[in-house]
Amino acid sequence: MHREQTKIVKIGDRVIGGGNPVLIQSMTNTRTEDVEATAAQILRLEQAGCEIIRVTVPTKEAAEALREIKKRIHIPLVADIHFDYKMAIAAIENGADKIRINPGNIGGKEKVAAVIAAARERNIPIRVGVNSGSLEKELVEKYHGVTAEGIVESAMDKVHMIEALNYDNLVISIKSSDVLMCVRAHEVLARQTNYPLHVGITESGTLYSGNIKSAVGLGIILYQGIGDTIRVSLTGDPVEEIKSAKLLLRTLGLRKGGIEVVSCPTCGRTKIDLIGLAGQVETMAAEFPLDIKVAVMGCAVNGPGEAKEADIGIAGGDGEGLLIKRGEIVRKVPEDQLLMTLREELANWGK
Repeated sequence: MHREQTKIVKIGDRVIGGGNPVLIQSMTNTRTEDVEATAAQILRLEQAGCEIIRVTVPTKEAAEALREIKKRIHIPLVADIHFDYKMAIAAIENGADKIRINPGNIGGKEKVAAVIAAARERNIPIRVGVNSGSLEKELVEKYHGVTAEGIVESAMDKVHMIEALNYDNLVISIKSSDVLMCVRAHEVLARQTNYPLHVGITESGTLYSGNIKSAVGLGIILYQGIGDTIRVSLTGDPVEEIKSAKLLLRTLGLRKGGIEVVSCPTCGRTKIDLIGLAGQVETMAAEFPLDIKVAVMGCAVNGPGEAKEADIGIAGGDGEGLLIKRGEIVRKVPEDQLLMTLREELANWGK
């Protein structure tokens, strides 16, 4: 398992690598210069379960805003830098817990060296990021197109550039919107380095397509023991990224805690609004810090049997439903009271 052997890197008060838990990241979509909006969004993300947050730093004002944002949040703050090495230095000086750079687009070795000097002074980790869309022309020609091997060579070239400056407080990120290329690239990279890896499927798409692509790609990568921190990149509210990441890690057995909601796909026997009810249960379940399984079933025919592996469940009927605990029917409940009854049971769970 590669994850067990990766180098430990400290980001603020969190650590990744060395077999530590895979941490969940997201990125704000506010203007970083707007301290109020950015801090408010980060606090929402924290509440959802975000453990590391990244913000873009395109201007001096954005870099200066980091200092005030940090005062208002409780998780490590990562500065995302493109093109201007001065922004990387300014972000470090204003308290960034980590910076993300592509050494190939910030202006040459001297400027990279200036960034490394600032990071070394405060022992700030650097995430070396390479995307398939920004692969160097020479590597595209060498590999006859954009390939997993080319992405890895590009990333390792950047790593070696920083290592030559006697700095190794690094995290590597290689991303592609091509899911299988991204999987292959991580498999190749994991054999070449022991730096911790930030894993994600870039430009994966909307809530629907992005979740499917991310689940496939990240699922394969993480299941192989590769990856120390993840972001599920979605076009939408970043809180959705956190929900998806948590479920992905729980499904792979890499995270415990939180209610798992299972529900049947509905059929002609269903006489209640099961789709709406299941959605309400999933939203409600997020309120309770319980490590249990809750089943939402559409009918009383198969409901008790299908819910046997769940700790508690409800099954719809005709105007009424069943409350089920570990496969045993506890009592009948009027349909309009099913959700309230389940809430009461969860609120009193273990008491």
